[in-house]
Amino acid sequence: MQSRNKILDDLSQLMTNAMGVAQGAKTEAETAMKGLMDRWLADRDFVTREEFDAVRAMALKAREENAALEARIAALEAAGKAKPEG
Repeated sequence: MQSRNKILDDLSQLMTNAMGVAQGAKTEAETAMKGLMDRWLADRDFVTREEFDAVRAMALKAREENAALEARIAALEAAGKAKPEG
């Protein structure tokens, strides 16, 4: 009976150690994959979210300024047509 418990204890310890090794391998593989993806993305010249948001804000501001200028030009043209020549 005693030898049977020893075998089960050894088997249990072996399985516990194997799970620890598997967990360590998983963590190492995740770290390696993350590093690989970071390097791949860095080589692709993708913009960061902050850069994208900054350019988007500049474009929105330019559109607003353009709309204001168009309205101003239309008002000046209307005022020019309203003046009698002469």
